[in-house]
Amino acid sequence: MNILICGGAGYIGSHMAKMLAAHGHSVTVFDNLSTGHQEAVKWGAFIQGDLLNNEDLQRLFRGNAFDAVMHFSAKSLVGESMTNPGLYYSNNVAGTINLLNTMLEHGVDKFVFSSSAATFGTPVTEFIDETHPQVPINPYGETKLMVEKILRDFDHANGLSSVSLRYFNAAGADPDGEIGESHQPESHLIPNVLMSILADNAKLKVFGADYETKDGTCVRDYIHINDLCTAHMQAIEYMGTNKGAAGFNLGNGTGFSILDIIGAAEKVAGKTIPYDVEDRREGDPPMLVANSDLARKTFGWTPQFTSIDSIIETAWRWHKDQKF
Repeated sequence: MNILICGGAGYIGSHMAKMLAAHGHSVTVFDNLSTGHQEAVKWGAFIQGDLLNNEDLQRLFRGNAFDAVMHFSAKSLVGESMTNPGLYYSNNVAGTINLLNTMLEHGVDKFVFSSSAATFGTPVTEFIDETHPQVPINPYGETKLMVEKILRDFDHANGLSSVSLRYFNAAGADPDGEIGESHQPESHLIPNVLMSILADNAKLKVFGADYETKDGTCVRDYIHINDLCTAHMQAIEYMGTNKGAAGFNLGNGTGFSILDIIGAAEKVAGKTIPYDVEDRREGDPPMLVANSDLARKTFGWTPQFTSIDSIIETAWRWHKDQKF
């Protein structure tokens, strides 16, 4: 298949490109490089452009015949979404609508959307399945939920098939060490923990130690990047025989606190990690843990990296070869 990866120069998109190419698919990466890295585009063709620029989209689709589109292009910092919501609604919602309209114009009817556990807001059950109420508590989550609703409308009106995959916390790196997680600024916990070991005079910040969790710090479900990418490939296969707009939760089903992650990283790296506790960040729920039974049953999806140590070990292997 010929697959377009929007946001393919970013963390998840670049790992997706590698996996698709390894399975014999043709890949085209479309990215504006606002947060992605061109050096991470090692598989497939690269076209620079922006979803908010219709001329860029027309140029992209006129020159290619795509079988499916995977959409990873999004602003994704919860804190930033609280202070600059307009940026998030413009990029994440308006940009996606532009992409969907261009797809329909050029006869492309399969779409995999990078959604988020942030659509659920504060959990009302210990494990979050697809029946859990979607009540976001920050604009980032609102934009992801809006797109899920838009996809249902595009299915009803235009017959566009889609799968929305709600990640919990993507983590880890390419086991071969070719690519890894690099954001500027870095907001994700595991790379920040590892960079605090590698960078001179860097002390880790823990945001909030007064949540109603086992040790007072936020609890999250971490899923390895390759396991996420496997689910995306299975979603493409699913749409070959299943029409409509579907959504699935992706996680390992185990929650780890910030202090758990620090302890696991200390074990993997063999170093002590000092940290300072700061105030909570606005918009952070105390706990997010997935129930991914539906994806397992529907796709036959089975995560391969099931321990937090194995996930962190792949990230550490990549990070320790970088310069910070």
